[in-house]
Amino acid sequence: MDYPAPIVAKLRERADRYEELTALVGSPNVEPRRLPDLLRERGALEHAHELWQRYSELQQRRGQAAGLASDAEMADLVREELAAVEQGERALYTEVQEELVSDSDLRRRKVIVEIRAGTGGDEAALFAADLYKLYTRLCDQQGWKIEPIESSSTELGGFKEVVFAVEGENVWRYLRHESGGHRVQRVPATEAQGRVHTSAATVAVLAEAEDVDLTIRPDDLRIDTMRAGGAGGQHVNKTESAVRITHIPTGVVVVCMDGRSQHKNRESAMRVLRTRLFEAERARLHAERSAQRKGLIGSGDRSERVRTYNFPQNRLSDHRLGENWSLEQVLNGKLMPVLQALDERDRAERIANL
Repeated sequence: MDYPAPIVAKLRERADRYEELTALVGSPNVEPRRLPDLLRERGALEHAHELWQRYSELQQRRGQAAGLASDAEMADLVREELAAVEQGERALYTEVQEELVSDSDLRRRKVIVEIRAGTGGDEAALFAADLYKLYTRLCDQQGWKIEPIESSSTELGGFKEVVFAVEGENVWRYLRHESGGHRVQRVPATEAQGRVHTSAATVAVLAEAEDVDLTIRPDDLRIDTMRAGGAGGQHVNKTESAVRITHIPTGVVVVCMDGRSQHKNRESAMRVLRTRLFEAERARLHAERSAQRKGLIGSGDRSERVRTYNFPQNRLSDHRLGENWSLEQVLNGKLMPVLQALDERDRAERIANL
């Protein structure tokens, strides 16, 4: 089969870059401080190089068989060889597509999730708490580790805001689809007339920054300590355990006060700060490199309404897919079929944009 020219060009470009990096890392003139980055990039391109070699081998076999086509005595062998090459090319094409649409970020194992109550007052805060429970159950079923970082609760048991970390296989690949506006339609417990109300919450899923992703200069930080507010007994009233970190160049501010020690709160605040700065840089580069992909799944546009949770009709509607699921099952943590459908849609759009 004939591969589209852009597919061949992209695969060859990656293979050429792999060989260039191989020569660089073996050069005595390369700066030692550059070596880890070069090796990391080379490792990410190794599979593409292998695919290019397999593609080149198939092309060579096809050319050799075509050269024998005029020999009547070799006709049967030529047909068998061309059929085998055709089969190999079709199988390889699927792998090539997967490689070219793959993103190293999809393999990230750590994310930070931020849920915030939107319009709807107490009902919106209760919905934010329901979303947190949903994700907690999902993580338990998938074997993902969940770690609370910060929260702001209401008297009725809802959350104005809740921030938590998730770690595990494929967490970014799937949870990235949760970023956006989530709307709930149900009868609030405080509604005497039994009328259905609409409330909302926003979810932001950020790939957690690693040490190699981002460098933050100590001089760019202003760190303040204060007494934690809210419930917590005598401890929060007598110690300055709450920490507020301001990144001066960008104005990003993170406050953490849930931990029982200043050290723990400072550590959590730095994790959130690094992740927010990393996400801002990722978004900037994303916009520069691929403006036409703004509408794709996983763009992280938090203002976009992505899903509606309709309690009276036991229906969850994902507006990106135009499909419905059992709300009861989803609230019990069975969200993976929705996430897998979103991931498949994202893959198909990536392939279409090659």
